[in-house]
Amino acid sequence: MGQILSQPITDKESVEGSSKRVMYAASSMQGWRVQMEDAHTTIASYEQTNASFFAVFDGHGGSAVAKYSSDNLYKKVFESTSFQRGRYREALRQSYLEIDEDLRKDPRYADDTSGCTAVAALISKNDVLFVSNAGDSRAVISTSNGRAIPLSQDHKPSHPKEEERIKNAGGHVEYGRVNGTLALSRALGDFDFKANTKLPPEKQAVSAEPDIIEHELTDNDEFVVLACDGIWDCMTNQEVVDFIRLRLTEEKTLKTICEELMDNCLAETAGMTGLGCDNMTVVIVAFLRKKSASEWYSWMAKKEARNSNNTSIKSDNSEPELKKPRVMDSSP
Repeated sequence: MGQILSQPITDKESVEGSSKRVMYAASSMQGWRVQMEDAHTTIASYEQTNASFFAVFDGHGGSAVAKYSSDNLYKKVFESTSFQRGRYREALRQSYLEIDEDLRKDPRYADDTSGCTAVAALISKNDVLFVSNAGDSRAVISTSNGRAIPLSQDHKPSHPKEEERIKNAGGHVEYGRVNGTLALSRALGDFDFKANTKLPPEKQAVSAEPDIIEHELTDNDEFVVLACDGIWDCMTNQEVVDFIRLRLTEEKTLKTICEELMDNCLAETAGMTGLGCDNMTVVIVAFLRKKSASEWYSWMAKKEARNSNNTSIKSDNSEPELKKPRVMDSSP
């Protein structure tokens, strides 16, 4: 689970911004962990491309790979020939693999054993959302009447397809972990699990190759949420969407909602499960669809909040109870 503090660090680093097509907020919190290993990228509109890029990188074993990826992945995507030719899926896939190779060859990271998840949302100039994912960070879109639709799949070693690749690369799955160690089957970095010289990068025990899901945006789409597993381990996809929509009916800003969502997931006391004690990062991206920011907020404020059973609810300004206890193991 990683080393923990005697008290959580609840200071938050938050940003917000907008373009003609999107409005966003992002926030991160160190929480109970000894160091902050998450990183994220928020680009509402990149230069003259009229495209947007948002990403969350959940680091493990250190922050170096996550920070490098947040600083460089978007550049790889936007500067690629594939992107310039409108081949966005290919641009994302190639960029993940190239970032991984750059890290491997960079002497500054020769002794670094860290890795990170990478979930990214690219919104093309023609309003198509491409979500690329490697690891167990997640992207979820809120569409008609607040229905939560996953746009990524967690990459766990116990998944049959992932386990087959791990074994073919000479590894094994033990206790749900690659070689009994890593709880992810895809990630950037983690080169100790990418040492089979007879196999290409996408066939290694831990692969940097992302899954990519394409979604054509419509006027029914409200927002997309990208977050690390510090959020998704505590709340379901639908619970997160409901949490956000309820607070939008209370006329709260996306920045405030990001911060409240992390507070809601934070473990209150030490315990046994480890839930709520991770670093946390949340990015919420609103699809303006020719609305101004104020018009979008008004549009969402007038909507009826829904709960996870798709029935209407009224806000009493109280926090919903989580299905899992938000406690953590205080042992070293």
